Amino acid sequence: MALAAVRDLREFRDPVSAEELEQFETDVLAGFVLARASAGLADGTIRGDVGHLDQMRAWFGQPLWDMEPADADGYFGKVLRGSPRHTRLARAQALTTYFLFLELRHKVEIHRMTGRVVECPIDEMNRPRGSKDAALRIPPTAPEIKTLFTGWGGELANCRKFAPTARNCTASKLMSQVGLRVSEACKLDLADIKWDLGRFGKAPAARARASGWCR
Repeated sequence: MALAAVRDLREFRDPVSAEELEQFETDVLAGFVLARASAGLADGTIRGDVGHLDQMRAWFGQPLWDMEPADADGYFGKVLRGSPRHTRLARAQALTTYFLFLELRHKVEIHRMTGRVVECPIDEMNRPRGSKDAALRIPPTAPEIKTLFTGWGGELANCRKFAPTARNCTASKLMSQVGLRVSEACKLDLADIKWDLGRFGKAPAARARASGWCR
């Protein structure tokens, strides 16, 4: 079998300048924000993740895709050593999500531009203890809700202050059954409950009034 010269079909690129790399890093972060927004995350959540990334970027002094496990060890083991557990978990999660985005969308391009293979610096050895999943609030079951409000209603007979206790019980039961937000429930009064609209008309009218949809 004869030998033949093999030509690399990949696009040839000259070494990029610092300005080009900086612009690329900005574009990548903008793409990350857009991707998270398209996934349905709230603006506050996205701002929180970007804030975590900005703080790590400021400490690291270079693009985050250059971080290695040893860098993460130093950051989470020294810089954030005394920080609250929630802060450490949130920052580690933001970094992990960002690297997942890099690996899915820009791994090849980053390798062509910098020669680095993107790999998350957070691994099983240096991952902050705990998990955000542990803070997941599991809704109570129907029997548990019934037990709660039955007991709460029974306490109204001998509570120290009837008015605020009855108010809190009523507002909580309304939120549990209708899905009112706390801010909406705080704006309700008796006139907002439209008793003449039937079983399914009373609550929507109250929620619309509390939310400011109708006056």
